[in-house]
Formats: sequence, C-alpha cells, structure tokens
Amino acid sequence: MAAQGYSRRKTWEGSIGGVAVGGDRPVAVQSMTSTSTMDTPGSVAQIERIADAGGDIVRLTAQGVREAVNLTQIRDKVRADGYDVPLVADIHFNPTAAFAAAGRGDKVRINPGNFVDPGRVFKKIDYTPEEYAEEITKIDDALVPLLDICRKNGTALRIGVNHGSLSDRIMSRYGDTPEGMVESAMEFLRVCMAHDFRNVVISIKASNVVVMTRTVRLMAEAMDAEGMHFPLHLGVTEAGDAEDGRIKSATGIGSLLMDGLGDTIRVSLTENPENEIAPARAILAHIAEVAADTTAIPESEPAGENDARSIQADRTTRVIGLDIDKADIEADLMSLPAEDILSQARLNPEAMIALRAKTPAGALLMRSAIRRLRKAGASNPAAVIFDYDGADAETTAIKASIDLGLLLLENLADAVAVENSAMSRDDLNRLALNILQATRKRITKTEYISCPGCGRTLYDLHTALKDIKKATSHLKGLKIGVMGCIVNGPGEMADADYGYVGAGVGRVSLYKGKECVMKNLPTDEAIPALIELIRRGGDWKDPEE
Repeated sequence: MAAQGYSRRKTWEGSIGGVAVGGDRPVAVQSMTSTSTMDTPGSVAQIERIADAGGDIVRLTAQGVREAVNLTQIRDKVRADGYDVPLVADIHFNPTAAFAAAGRGDKVRINPGNFVDPGRVFKKIDYTPEEYAEEITKIDDALVPLLDICRKNGTALRIGVNHGSLSDRIMSRYGDTPEGMVESAMEFLRVCMAHDFRNVVISIKASNVVVMTRTVRLMAEAMDAEGMHFPLHLGVTEAGDAEDGRIKSATGIGSLLMDGLGDTIRVSLTENPENEIAPARAILAHIAEVAADTTAIPESEPAGENDARSIQADRTTRVIGLDIDKADIEADLMSLPAEDILSQARLNPEAMIALRAKTPAGALLMRSAIRRLRKAGASNPAAVIFDYDGADAETTAIKASIDLGLLLLENLADAVAVENSAMSRDDLNRLALNILQATRKRITKTEYISCPGCGRTLYDLHTALKDIKKATSHLKGLKIGVMGCIVNGPGEMADADYGYVGAGVGRVSLYKGKECVMKNLPTDEAIPALIELIRRGGDWKDPEE
C-alpha cells in the first residue's frame, strides 16, 4: 500500500530500444558519454562502464552527420560485447544530423530552441501575429520528416528544452521564463499529436532548481490540459560536481518524484559519467521507501499563492543547531494530530513550531500539516526536522535534499535541521546550508554552474572546474559558469555572473553575463584572465578579507 499523498502521474508508455519508459514501468536512469563520438573504442568503453554501474540508457552527442553515422559502429561493438543498453543521439542546430541518427540510434534528442529557429542572437525581435504564425508552420515542415524516419525505424524522440536556450522567437513573446520553456515544448508536441506520433519523452531543464521544478510542474499541467500524457525526463542541468552537484540534483529531481512526476532521470555531474548512476539510484531508493510507506497522510488543500505563504519573505531561513537552539512548540506528527498543533499555534501565534516525523513519507506528512495550518490562518514559523540515523553521509545528503527540498521549494519551512548520530553537528549544519543554497533560500558560498561535458568538450573540463573553485570559492554569492562548449555556453548558464566556456581545442572564451568579452584564450591563460575579469567587474575580494 502506497503512502496516501503519493501517487505517480499516469503517462503513456514509450519504448527506447529495449527499455520501456512511462506508464507503470520503473523510472529509468540515464547518463551521457563525455568522449568524442568519433572515438569508437573510447565511447564503447564508457558506455559499458555506465551500463555496468547500473545505467539503463546512454546518450552521445551527434553534432554532425559523421558523428550520427558513427553511432552504427559504436552500437555494433557494444552489442557484440553483450550490452543491450539503448543509445540516444543528442542533436543541436543540425536537423540533418537528426535525420541520420534517427535510423541508427534508439532515440534522438532535439532542442526546440535550435532545431528549426536560427542561432540565438539574444536580441528582442518583434513579430506580427501573422509572422509568428508563419514561424510556427516551419516547425511542422521540419519536424514531420523526422517523425516519419523515427516511426519507420522504431526510434523514440526526446524533446528537450533547456533554460537559456530558447529561440529568439519564443523569447520575443515569453522571455526566458518557465512559461516560455513550456510553450517551446508544447509547439513541438502539438505537431507530434497531429501526426499521431507518441513515442516521445519530454525534458525541461535548468541549472536553477527553483526554475527547473516550477517549469516541470507547469509542463505537466499544460500537457494534461491538452490531453497529452507523454513521459517526463528529469534533471538539473549543469549541476556541478561532488556534494553540491548531488544535492542540487536530488533536490530538484527528488522533490518532483515525490509528487509522482518523472519517468526517467539523469544526475548531471562534472565527473566521469558512470559516477552519475549511484546518486540517481539513491534518489530512486528513497522514493521507493516513500511509495511503500503505509503512513496515513491527511488530505490537505493544494498549494497556492496565499495558502503556501511563509514568513521567510522577510527573514533568512535558519538552521536549527546553527542559528537557534530550539523551537517553542515541538510536535511529533506520528502521534500528535494537526488539530492539536493548531490549538497550540493559536495560543502563541509567534511561536516556532518544530515538526518531526520518523517515517519515510515524513516530508509528505509535514507538507500536509503545514498546509492545513496555513489554511486555518496559523502563520507561525515552521521548523522541519529529519533524522536519518543509520544512513551513511552520502545517503543522508540525498534523502535530506529530497525531503527538505519538497518543503523549501514550496516555501513551507522557516528553519531546518538534519539529524544523524553518525555525523558531526558541523557536517549536518553544512549539509543543511548547502540544501538551502540549492533551493535559493540562503546563499552562503560561491555557486558553480558547470556542465558534465560531452563529445563537444575540447578542453579538460574537470580539472578546470577544480582549479576555478580553488581560486574563487571565497566569493560568496557569485555565480560562475564552467561550460564545455558554445552549445551549453551563454544561454544555458543563464544565471551565471561570469562564464568560462570552451571555444575549441584547448581554447576558452570568457563571459560577463551573456556577453562574450574575451575570445579563444589558451587554457593556461584563462583562469588568471577570469580572475582579472571578476576584478574589473567589481566582484573580486581577496581571500583573507
């Protein structure tokens, strides 16, 4: 029996090679190679390492026709080695490569922001209603031939929208917004529906967890409103590496899975791709525990602008054990009904209420209680406390990111605490602060927006990120993008103050916001130049200050 409050969104089942996605099928785990797709032995070895780690689906970049054609060599060698993992071709700016890949891969990913429309110039372009409608017809002209090839070969299609990579046409009407991202995908989905092609998966990603989760929820609502039930691929793009990358990914992916959204996932890390599988599996393991929990969760009003109100609009979200010693009202939700909490809250409207629930579905239980309190007019600050005794540090980070993320992203927590007797209070407080940073509730350090790298990356991305972190990690509140190539550069690091973007073999360009200010620097000159650029921008502070 599943926990009341948890149910998975019903979607149409699609097929990616031998892996079924959507419907009642298990959530599939994906990763992407970082090798050149022209490097057949290297790509094969990496695909097999991903599969050995537990990856269900592997994506490769196919930026040109020759890379798309070489998928056949890679697939044949992988199959000869006894691996049946489906292979996906990632396409940007090149419909011809998509046509070539559709007959060779198990799925083709296209980006509506650059499949039909020309490359972005990041300028306001005005369209008359007639001109805008004419641009829409171009989608049908370009997409239908690809659908025909996919149908003939049994190839799935992924329509993948990324924040910051919307076309200038969409930007002209919606701006770089969640609504624009949703409409960008819906334009392509309407063509798929009109031509009865349903073997489609949707991804709608951002490096900003708040933007990513809001957009996915809007996407599901938009599809439901038009009778579409395509599966969803979840991921926080450019999440970074190490604990930060895992926390951002678990917060975004996990909070959506808690509400039954998501049919396949990828944890994008600036590390070797096989390292992405374990945290993805850990996310799914926690969701499985939640789904299996038989705790009775009272029905509550859905979230709304006023019902989910929090007083943290004028106060920093706090960490219990770091900022305050204790709350005024302690409530164990496993034994104390919400009505009793409400009675105490009304007697002392300024009291902080601390909520505990030692059960896998505790976050859902807390959400229900807090929503009911808010609906009843109790605006007391709420502290949420999660105990993960028995879990190791990495599992604790994943579980806490999911549970706290669900509440923080809905503005339902004013203070947080993570408990685990096997971990030090300093480590637990640091984890809580990192989750607050991922949800944009409290900024305590530099943020890095870095892609995982792929066959388009022509410099040592992993080393560059480590070196940039070493030089800039004291710049609290600054956002720095470290991107493999121009495709994931000025657009998809939309939140970054400064950017370090691959421009060619051993070459990097530097950005301030979305403006390229220094081009094609050798990598051994690029980090000092980045520091100087930050100085000139007035954002540098010496480490000892």
